[in-house]
Amino acid sequence: MQDSSLHIRHLGKQDYESVWHAMQHYTDNRDKNSPDEIWVVEHTPVFTQGQAGKSEHILNPGDIPVIQVDRGGQVTYHGPGQLVIYPLLDIKRLKVGVRQLVTHIEQSIVSMLKCYQIDAYAKADAPGVYVEERKIASLGLRIRKGCSFHGLALNVDMDMSPFQRINPCGYAGMEMVQCKQLGGPQTVEEAGTQLIKTLSQELGLEKLVHHQGLPESYE
Repeated sequence: MQDSSLHIRHLGKQDYESVWHAMQHYTDNRDKNSPDEIWVVEHTPVFTQGQAGKSEHILNPGDIPVIQVDRGGQVTYHGPGQLVIYPLLDIKRLKVGVRQLVTHIEQSIVSMLKCYQIDAYAKADAPGVYVEERKIASLGLRIRKGCSFHGLALNVDMDMSPFQRINPCGYAGMEMVQCKQLGGPQTVEEAGTQLIKTLSQELGLEKLVHHQGLPESYE
């Protein structure tokens, strides 16, 4: 029987690769009755390079690992103090197209930041969310079997210097910004609570079930 709830998994701090492979596993093994889930996580420092990624955008990775991954987009950075949210959604069942899903995700971030009087916006030609031409959230998805994985990264309260080692999302000189600088949510936990609220509303999935950690079979 189909579960109409949206299951929220709070993963805490995790290395990137184990969560990535768990997302792939969930997507590959889900069926039409599997619940939609959102995974909330902070990653240890890592650069991830999307499928279309060009090596020239990785300037000086130093001691931070670079991982080639199966999402769209170019290179980005994940690290402590950044909120990462992975929507594992059956978009066919939700009757949502890929572009529409991207818009829902971007709009949920814009709406959340608006609660803090931050005037954020999306761009038609460059996925993500911006404040005064500085990027506050990055976005990269993969759709497989009509289901989404990968997702969004919102800069909250982090060491921003690793972004200077890359051309973020393939844009040389792209300036990044974070919530703490702008009077937004001050912790990843606060940002996660608020963003789950606006994202679930945006998706029309407001019956939430919370869990700690990955599903048992994926740990």
